[in-house]
Amino acid sequence: MRKNSIKNTRVNTEVQRELSNIIRAGIKDPRVAPWTSVVAVSVAPDLKTCKAYISVLGDEKAQEDTVKGLKSAEGYIRRELARSLNMRNTPEITFVLDQSIEYGVNMSKKINEITRDLDMDGEQDAE
Repeated sequence: MRKNSIKNTRVNTEVQRELSNIIRAGIKDPRVAPWTSVVAVSVAPDLKTCKAYISVLGDEKAQEDTVKGLKSAEGYIRRELARSLNMRNTPEITFVLDQSIEYGVNMSKKINEITRDLDMDGEQDAE
């Protein structure tokens, strides 16, 4: 199976959907933040390994605790994934913290600050 084939894209989508359901409903670990979302999933073409990019809403400590909690629950997550998906191999999951949403929020805040400062400068010039 090629990396960007239709089958691989479909497998990535299904794994992402089931993984987010398992994290949302199945994990009782208090370290895992309630606002944890699976941003993207990349399953290897041989279906042996999988990288799950997760985003956590919260401070840095909450993000680190969530990654630790997910790594400790990896066996449970993998077992539930095998139950819900009919695949020959259940991939080993590696959780990667994705900071792109946080980066986007920070950039939009900075843009808003700059445009607000420019608007204030324009109002002062008009007076």
